[in-house]
Amino acid sequence: MKRYFTVRGGAGDVSKPDLNAKPQDNLYLAVNSEWLSKAEIPADKTSAGVNSELDQKIEDRVMKDFADIAAGKEKMPEIKDFDKAVILYKIAKDFAKRDAEKANPIQKDLQKLISLNNFNDFKQKAADLFMGPYALPFVFDVDADMKNTDVNVLHFGGPSTFLPDTTTYQTADAKQLLDTLQDQSINLLTMSGIGKSEARVYVESALAFDQKLAKVVKSTEEWSDYAAIYNPVTYADFIKKFKSFDMADFMDSILPVKPDRIIVMEPRFLNHAEELLNEGNFAEIKGWMLVKYINSVAKLLSQDFREAAFPFGQAVTGTPQLPSQIKQAYRLANGAFDEVVGIFYGQKYFGAKAKKDVEDMIQRMLKVYEERINANKWLSAETKKKAVIKLKALVLKIGYPDKIEEIFDLLQVDPKKSLYENEAAMSTVRTKYMLNKLTKPVDRSVWLMPGNLNNACYDPQRNDLTFPAGILQAPFYDINQSRGANYGGIGATIGHEVSHAFDNSGAKFDEHGNMNNWWTDKDFAEFNKRVGQMVDIFDGLQYGPAKINGKQVVGENIADLAGLACVVQTGENDGADLKDLFENYARSWMQKQRPEAIKTEVQTDVPAPQPTRVNIPVQCQNAFYDVFNVKPTDGMWPKCIIFYGKLNK
Repeated sequence: MKRYFTVRGGAGDVSKPDLNAKPQDNLYLAVNSEWLSKAEIPADKTSAGVNSELDQKIEDRVMKDFADIAAGKEKMPEIKDFDKAVILYKIAKDFAKRDAEKANPIQKDLQKLISLNNFNDFKQKAADLFMGPYALPFVFDVDADMKNTDVNVLHFGGPSTFLPDTTTYQTADAKQLLDTLQDQSINLLTMSGIGKSEARVYVESALAFDQKLAKVVKSTEEWSDYAAIYNPVTYADFIKKFKSFDMADFMDSILPVKPDRIIVMEPRFLNHAEELLNEGNFAEIKGWMLVKYINSVAKLLSQDFREAAFPFGQAVTGTPQLPSQIKQAYRLANGAFDEVVGIFYGQKYFGAKAKKDVEDMIQRMLKVYEERINANKWLSAETKKKAVIKLKALVLKIGYPDKIEEIFDLLQVDPKKSLYENEAAMSTVRTKYMLNKLTKPVDRSVWLMPGNLNNACYDPQRNDLTFPAGILQAPFYDINQSRGANYGGIGATIGHEVSHAFDNSGAKFDEHGNMNNWWTDKDFAEFNKRVGQMVDIFDGLQYGPAKINGKQVVGENIADLAGLACVVQTGENDGADLKDLFENYARSWMQKQRPEAIKTEVQTDVPAPQPTRVNIPVQCQNAFYDVFNVKPTDGMWPKCIIFYGKLNK
């Protein structure tokens, strides 16, 4: 039976409510329009919806805990390093002290940049600057070797640009955004004690250098090809790319050991490194570093600085007002000690009974995945066998970690010092810790997400799944709601993350997390053909003021589609109410966004916007048509495209 799209994603516009919408025409609008018609986006937020409401619920809970602990109303948790988070929170919320300090805390570090006299001076001091709270015009990181994930290797790439993505420079908004950044940066520098004319020169130089960077660093679409960051270059060949800048001396100064090779994440940037890092560009480099610095540290100073640093972010996201002072204090403490706070949250708010139930759901879904892989009609027996091996090797991380990563023991907070001084000192500790991983094996027990985060992930280099306690609550999951609703919520999320092990990026990594082509050439060619179909389905899809880039979001869309197919089959096996499943799936993506936030998300994010992720995956499930009696004349009548299992056409 062939089904063809009447409208991609159903009839109607998912960015606007339609109280008369029927599930047969637009499932997302039928489920969510009543909420959409009444919802208001908080003044300090870019969006409202299921995820933002859950984020706020988590934040409200832990903010109250922090306030009570700081005031002595609640006992300090017996969790290592949690007391440091509370001390930082107290420092951050003391705005009387922050306002009195004005720009004084940053003067010493600011002068390090202002005092740079020439390119030779920059070369000599670059290593010291790299270890401090500054952004340099290149990036180093240490992470697992994609082809041997037991060992850590050095990675190199370009810096982030001022605008959210390289594609943003080609939009009609670019000039207005850059003008806003220019005015903001001049103001911040003058507030820091720099003369206005001098500040203007710095900022104009910074913008000129940023334009050069924007032509060579990767776009979000390019970054979405995860395996493409693996470009090993020998130490000698890497050093040869830098003639004006003494990269060998720089690396000797910062690294604990000399590497044999470097993984170049951005070959194009490396090939243009000499054009960027040279004496002729010194004034632009200095200005660029100053603008990056002052805009990043302003939030750590007085309320006047916070407000002065807000216009550019406001223009990018459309957020009308700053978060409150107490929210900022909590967010800074949570950000610095996220894993520690996540363990506290998981222990207090996530139960053992719920964890066991979620584990049971995951195991049921993994069994269905295995069945679907074995029933696949277009994969060879050889590829299917290796896929099942990878599936069975998946490591589950549910709730929160059992141990705290060493970095949190190393971080220190001094109540006698300013907020900025503490944050700057911790930044240096983190950089040293990152570089020292070159001398250590990969720690596979490390979690990529803290326990209080409303999110989930698959890590291809560890072949593990992480489901923090933050997402394991209603509407995604509640031990007291129907099994169908739980499958439509957290079940679809579980299926989504498992699918990442086999999407266009995950398919390139084996059961150990090593980049290793375990597909036959014929199978991978057929897979890529189907990837192309998914690109075509989403490419150019209109959502509010923006059009989706199908290539950029294809990995997440594959995971949505395959994950939903798996959870529907698991729900059928488990006797779940599929109407509950589909409706809660639609509800779990409910969102209302500011137009500016939509444009920024479409330019910079690899998932498609949440409302667009409902109808197309649902249109590809045969069970949906049976449950809701969808007919060829209805708006949700499409052509099925499924990657794995019995529904392939």
